[in-house]
Amino acid sequence: MVWADRREAWQQRSFDARTPGDVDYARVIHSASFRRLQGKTQILNLGDSDFYRTRLTHSLEVAQIAVGLTIQLRHNRPDHDAIRYLPERSMMQAIACTHDLGHPPFGHGGEVALNYCMRDAGGFEGNGQTLRILSKLEKMSKAAGSNLTRETMLGVLKYPVAYTKAANTSRKPKLLTDTSGTPILDRKASKPPKCYLDCEQDVVDWLLGPLVASDREEFQAFNDVLGKHQEPRHKSFACSLMDLADDISFGIHDLEDVLAMRLISRADFEKHVTPQRCTALLDYLNSEYPGDYGNDVYAGFADHLFGDGNERKHQINRVLNMVIPAVDIQTKAEFMEPRIRYQAILPAPVMEFVVAIKDLVREEVVYSPSVQHLEFKGQMMVIAVFEVMRSDPEKFLPADVFERFKESSDPLRHICDYVAGMTDGYLLRTYDRLFSPRMGSVFDRL
Repeated sequence: MVWADRREAWQQRSFDARTPGDVDYARVIHSASFRRLQGKTQILNLGDSDFYRTRLTHSLEVAQIAVGLTIQLRHNRPDHDAIRYLPERSMMQAIACTHDLGHPPFGHGGEVALNYCMRDAGGFEGNGQTLRILSKLEKMSKAAGSNLTRETMLGVLKYPVAYTKAANTSRKPKLLTDTSGTPILDRKASKPPKCYLDCEQDVVDWLLGPLVASDREEFQAFNDVLGKHQEPRHKSFACSLMDLADDISFGIHDLEDVLAMRLISRADFEKHVTPQRCTALLDYLNSEYPGDYGNDVYAGFADHLFGDGNERKHQINRVLNMVIPAVDIQTKAEFMEPRIRYQAILPAPVMEFVVAIKDLVREEVVYSPSVQHLEFKGQMMVIAVFEVMRSDPEKFLPADVFERFKESSDPLRHICDYVAGMTDGYLLRTYDRLFSPRMGSVFDRL
């Protein structure tokens, strides 16, 4: 089957009983880029506590939820034609575990910083970097990276629009111009579009090769958004499952973290997660747990959620038990290929609750001064390290990276790959070696 093909020829041994999805999952789990996620920020700064989630634990939870969604769809819609095109368990885990591989140090802040650094060299976007890692940078094949199946890679391709087509040319990454001597990144202008990188065009051409021309054209279509970057319209069935699992995990599991760390108040919760945005949850609690929450189910739920750790965990589990079983299938009639014709969705009232939780975490935690100070500092360190490496690559890049830099027709991309692959801690140590007078030794391993 064409969707089981790999870019580079690979012959499975006769005694190897694994499915293609098993092979892909093994290659993801055993990759260096996956291991590095343990050292990359999710929301809070690594080192503040050992309790909360990193990119690694978040990715494992996304994989578990994504598999749960596929199981639930088989249960909810056993006779639907789309069920035949659900990824098997290992393939779904492989897709979900890759979804954050391309995130640089300091998360979305580092992503904005690297997009500024690459402003004249093709830009940078975390999901696009994920595709690049899997297709070219990992070392499990001669020249095709992890050399995953086409079907897995289709699930990984979150935004099927090239950088140059998705980017609004009026939003060129830049520094602020009205500061008093200190260079400050214009974070709004430097935010990248949702896209794949143009340097991976050959990968995307191979990936979408089996689609008929009309499907391929529409799949890469986008909406014009006034004053912003273009907005990709489509993703594959498998990718929609991964994306939904990511939304659920970001909203609900990250809520658990910020509650445990006491970073939001009940007033914050009630401001964003209003009774009107909780109708699906309140109906579920009323139906499944009658009497547990008193006469006012909303207030009773908030009482439990802001209670002790045991109560909080019980409420998080009940929320997940409401959200995941609600998953359904949407059909996009404009497509012929089933792998892009079908989408996993949540009913509007359930999705409204998930979005409300995401809004709460984003507005009250991610955008809070305490987090933004750290994100800003991380951005400026990313830019500083990149610019040092760029200033004299032979002197500052590790020998193996410099060899790739010398031989490349796109040399800055290799500096970007090197910096993007750093964990938060490694970037901090590199910055200290370069800029802190009392830090660093000739015996440090780079």
